[in-house]
Amino acid sequence: MEIKEINNRYSELAESDCCLSCGGAINYAEPLTGEVCVDLGSGRGTDVLRMAESVGETGFVYGIDISDGMLEKARQNAAKFNATNVKFVRSGLESLELPDRVADLVISNCTINHAANKQAVWDEIYRILKKGGRFVISDIYSTTTVPDEYRNDPVAIAECWAGSVTREEYLKQLDNAGFSSVSILEESAPYDKGKIKVASWTIASKKPKGGCSCGC
Repeated sequence: MEIKEINNRYSELAESDCCLSCGGAINYAEPLTGEVCVDLGSGRGTDVLRMAESVGETGFVYGIDISDGMLEKARQNAAKFNATNVKFVRSGLESLELPDRVADLVISNCTINHAANKQAVWDEIYRILKKGGRFVISDIYSTTTVPDEYRNDPVAIAECWAGSVTREEYLKQLDNAGFSSVSILEESAPYDKGKIKVASWTIASKKPKGGCSCGC
């Protein structure tokens, strides 16, 4: 989907009872006092507020989303709970509006599969992580290439698998970004979606403390 379509669709869902998120990255993230955290695809801001409580006054949490409606709802929720150590930023995942090496922790729940250029997303995650920083990501992969007929299908999109890539391609993108050692925290058995099978998993890795030759 185009950015405008995504914005309109998820802005409408911000005021509904529908929950598009899947996975439980937050359950493995363990944000620490004083850390800077980022939630990619932060939606209504639920996980941002949970992390904000964990990192305390000396920490900070950024929520990243492309939907104006979701961002507005998230800001309302932050104000409701008087969370002053958070900021919600409108940004695409392929070019994050965040500085280099800003984050100790990046989380995301079933968001990266929506991105058109997933390699760019992983490159951005690597860029914004501090040396030794970590990510915990829940997402979906497909066992075979997703047929074109599902790429713009509203149901497949809402179920977070329309844009998924295969497990092999997913791991290759991680390696290309610089995450050479990836831990699989949980992984489902493949299950039927449309004409294919998909699986959900939660993965984690750290940015090497030595960074890379480019100084990232």
